[in-house]
Amino acid sequence: MTAKDRITKKLSDAFTPESLDVVDESHLHEGHGGHRPGGETHFRVYIVSKAFEGKSRVDRHRMINSSLAAELSGSVHALAIHAYAPDEDGRRPPPAEACKH
Repeated sequence: MTAKDRITKKLSDAFTPESLDVVDESHLHEGHGGHRPGGETHFRVYIVSKAFEGKSRVDRHRMINSSLAAELSGSVHALAIHAYAPDEDGRRPPPAEACKH
């Protein structure tokens, strides 16, 4: 199972999202700290779940980081989180560009 698959499964199990998109952006960080050949080091998560209703942005990030603790202490170097409650859906930012470092 890939890191992307593990992240997707854990977030699906933990938050029963209405929508979930896990994007492997490792290729955008070649030559940057934490990048490894084969990728699976840098991810961006877009998730919409009722579990986030009434929660602050910081609380949502803590919830996600807690559910992905094993990945974040292992192979995943960076995780960008975009977490919304259903009534906030539609605020999705544009895709990331290659790291310029």
